[in-house]
Amino acid sequence: MKRTLYVSAAVSVALVAGGPVAAAAAVSADAARTVPAATAARADVDAQGAAAAALKHYPGYVESLDQDGSVWHVNVIGKDGKGHAELEVNAASGAVTQRNQDHDEDSGEYKALIAAKVTADQAMKAALAAHPGQVRSLDWDDDDDNGHAPYWHVEIKATDGTTANVDVNATTAQVTPSHSDSNDNDENGNGNDNDGSDGS
Repeated sequence: MKRTLYVSAAVSVALVAGGPVAAAAAVSADAARTVPAATAARADVDAQGAAAAALKHYPGYVESLDQDGSVWHVNVIGKDGKGHAELEVNAASGAVTQRNQDHDEDSGEYKALIAAKVTADQAMKAALAAHPGQVRSLDWDDDDDNGHAPYWHVEIKATDGTTANVDVNATTAQVTPSHSDSNDNDENGNGNDNDGSDGS
């Protein structure tokens, strides 16, 4: 039976010039050049990384973020509470692109966000501690029409593949099931997180 043996050029030269020991060294050197490129795992930018990248580009307070394919959309309020920027963070490279920026004279709209004891980053950490997985979106909500204290709404894709929608209290960091009736992410079939809410 005829066998076909493929040997790299580096090994062939080493066999002729220096025998088996040199050939082994050539294989190691050849592998060192090719293996890392093929096996190195690319670590995509997660929600916390996207928030950090956005704040480095436009210092202030993260108001919201969500992932759309390979892009994170991050809204940041300026440190003075008047500026507002819409940023995009590449989920693969972490590169930041600023799409829009406004400067409002009235900083009162974001007063509660700026004064919140629990930052966006801390809210994501608290949510992930309660529901391990990956944050897919985060939104600030200080609308007291329903009698709720300011909170962060966090959507998490859990490790088992399900989606958890939770609220994180902006003062205590307490994590509870979402009490929001209108959530764009409920299209995923996870509207059962609204137990106990009568929508009033």
